[in-house]
Amino acid sequence: MIIDCHGHYTTAPESLQLFRAAQIKAFEEGRALPGVPYISDDEIRESIEKNQLKLLDERGLDMTIFSPRASAMAHHVGNEEVSKQWTSACNDLIARVVDLYPTRFIGVCQLPQSPGVPIENSVAELERCVNELGFVGCNLNPDPSGGHWTSAPLTDPSWFPLYEKMVELDVPAMIHVSGSCNPNFHATGAHYMNADTTAFMQFLQGDLFNEFPDLRFIIPHGGGAVPYHWGRYRGLADMMKQPPLNEHVMKNVYFDTCVYHQPGIDLLVDVIDTKNILFGSEMIGAVRGIDPQTGHYFDDTKRYIDTLEISAADKKAIFEENARRVYPRLDVKLKGMGL
Repeated sequence: MIIDCHGHYTTAPESLQLFRAAQIKAFEEGRALPGVPYISDDEIRESIEKNQLKLLDERGLDMTIFSPRASAMAHHVGNEEVSKQWTSACNDLIARVVDLYPTRFIGVCQLPQSPGVPIENSVAELERCVNELGFVGCNLNPDPSGGHWTSAPLTDPSWFPLYEKMVELDVPAMIHVSGSCNPNFHATGAHYMNADTTAFMQFLQGDLFNEFPDLRFIIPHGGGAVPYHWGRYRGLADMMKQPPLNEHVMKNVYFDTCVYHQPGIDLLVDVIDTKNILFGSEMIGAVRGIDPQTGHYFDDTKRYIDTLEISAADKKAIFEENARRVYPRLDVKLKGMGL
């Protein structure tokens, strides 16, 4: 089985974005927020079957761990009320996709974060999505300010209420920022990579996993700059008198394979232990075109894994087993389906 740990609903029906525009306008004008529009099953089917489902079949993938569009979370827009309404609408739509295609998609939730608002205010939505909608994890934005980094590091106790609930529910979080409102940082080309690398460094500097030994995070996009500079981070850990990274961080942190060229995947697998790598593509996402050097889509990352000179057991771990271990609720659901 091949499980893509990183998929977003980037093709949601247009009515969702029209609602978002109306919601933001109402907030800016001081009016009551509009109601969430009805989206039919047929609209959802059309948006999925011509896009994600088509590519799953064409690329030989079995299932996607599916969440709302990351760049559209936009926690920096509006206020807490706006974020809560937008988040619940997006999560409900993911649940409907899963209900329509239960063997192909499994849900991961967006959180209703907002700058300056305690993360404990997001706990109720996590509980709802896991306990009522059957989701298996969440996406956590370390910078809800949208590129200005006004929040405390992820190791700060202010985040602990969410971590406590994650451990209680036995769900991981993917560290994933959203859109950037800082002109210095292009969203998908700079802000995403910055956040991935920053999160890892925060974990290295802190002692979070002694406090929460069962906490699990996925750092997407191949771990940002971390694998390329693995020697730097090993050296920094040594200088800071921290334990080796495989003991201090990598029992709790995992990277995906959203790296869009063969040399990058080769480096990732050469540097990072196989047990810490989850297959991911982020299709249909940040990079959608065809690579003129290969003739294949940049985000068709299965091709890169297939080419690796590693054992069949290691490929199975990357494609399936690691995801089932990191997302235990996913494993339970798959076993319930005989998979």
